[in-house]
Amino acid sequence: MKFVPVNQPLLEGNEKKYLNECIDSGWISSEGHFVSLFEKQFAARHGRKHGIAVSSGTAALQVAVDLLDLKNGDEVIVPTFTIISCVNAILQANATPVLIDCEPDTFNITIEGVEKAISSNTKAIILVHIYGLPIDADPILEIAQKKGITVIEDCAEVIGLNYKSRPCGSLGQISIFSFYSNKHVTTGEGGMILTDDDIIAKRSRSSRNLCFQEGKRFYHKRTGWNFRMTNLQAAVGVAQLERLDSFIAIKRKMGELYSKILHSCPMLQIPVESTSYANNIYWAYGIVLTDECKYNADQLIQLLKEQNIGSRPFFYPMHQQPVFKEMNLFLNDSHPNAERIADRGFYIPCGMALKEPEIEYVAESLLDIVK
Repeated sequence: MKFVPVNQPLLEGNEKKYLNECIDSGWISSEGHFVSLFEKQFAARHGRKHGIAVSSGTAALQVAVDLLDLKNGDEVIVPTFTIISCVNAILQANATPVLIDCEPDTFNITIEGVEKAISSNTKAIILVHIYGLPIDADPILEIAQKKGITVIEDCAEVIGLNYKSRPCGSLGQISIFSFYSNKHVTTGEGGMILTDDDIIAKRSRSSRNLCFQEGKRFYHKRTGWNFRMTNLQAAVGVAQLERLDSFIAIKRKMGELYSKILHSCPMLQIPVESTSYANNIYWAYGIVLTDECKYNADQLIQLLKEQNIGSRPFFYPMHQQPVFKEMNLFLNDSHPNAERIADRGFYIPCGMALKEPEIEYVAESLLDIVK
């Protein structure tokens, strides 16, 4: 079997057609019409009033947190089991990240963890939907509303997923997305901010564009960033969004086949198929090695590599990151669920272009290794 990569996107729709349109017209920068078209269509898909396209999911988080106008001493609740971009954005706003642990099976934060972390200094909660299953958001949203806490919803890994009957991306006052190459909709790099708030939308558009002033372009009342999405990226995004429903079906079929082969192995904790509020969209097929397995995740990843199979470790918890220890952050934190799955968790190939024989090869190879 040739090498099976962790991810390979599907670019078989109108991507080339729309890219050629950009090239033929000469509109390749952020001024082209595909940017506004992508924003409108993506917002409409999620039932939101405004879409603001940016250069990455990290940029979307940066803008979203900046909109909170945080000051020293303000706190933002965030999972310890997530990507570092979330904590970076909080620290760059001179605020304090308050970390909470995750569930051992869905890898998402819990209502109990959020309740315990809330203080009089809490200004926001970043809800990060992890690996294809959403957080049970309604109880958290209810608490946040009562206490006047802003909710930023990170939907990078759940594009196209519903929480109950509502799209993920319609839950927070601000919702953000990533369009990195392994996402259900990709633009190579790119991101999006969704909101129903006119003021948030206006400020987001300004922040991503260096806060240029209307009528007086190079006169600045606030600082911002060059986080613009190009017309080329947006053209790919429009083509990808046209196929989102078929992409979701591909992902779920992939997850079902993996689970069918792997479900009876006692050394593998496989993804939760569904909860009372959502069905797994399998952005990643995440596996946790049980205590019966003699390997940890790093060892297993190396053994898969020897079989020509790509894989990736789980997130490394924020409270154990060396860079934050050097900053004397989270020194007394202990989050056992995140620590365990970081040591024993990994995900196997799950890209859109993955074929059924490759799925079977990966799963059977994994079983041979752990047995």
